[in-house]
Amino acid sequence: VTNLLTSVVGNVFGFKALRALRLEDLRISKAYVKTFFGPPHGIQVERDKLNKYGRAFLGCTIKPKLGLSAKNYGRACYECLRGGLGFTKDDENVNSQPFMRWRDRFAFVAEGIFKSQAETGEIKGHYLNATA
Repeated sequence: VTNLLTSVVGNVFGFKALRALRLEDLRISKAYVKTFFGPPHGIQVERDKLNKYGRAFLGCTIKPKLGLSAKNYGRACYECLRGGLGFTKDDENVNSQPFMRWRDRFAFVAEGIFKSQAETGEIKGHYLNATA
């Protein structure tokens, strides 16, 4: 269900050629809905993991979603985290591409997280697209 909504809403609404678009109805079959069990936990668990309480839970999606090398992607994550964000995340369309393999992205993002944590003294995070 999540990937369906991401594709329909995220990608279609993002077409630059469109000046205006409104989703008025979306019907999802019961069989398809049964494949989605919901998130494994809620926001409180995320706050606990990142030790972020009493303030906004701030993060961002790394852009551009395609075209960066794994090293530059990791650097972008580091800069966002070092700049004060609590977490970064992969765009839903980021997967394992020839110019940025999942394993390489994982390694460079981890390096950025560890470096930003060492410099800020705060717990930082990144949500990797594990469907890649």
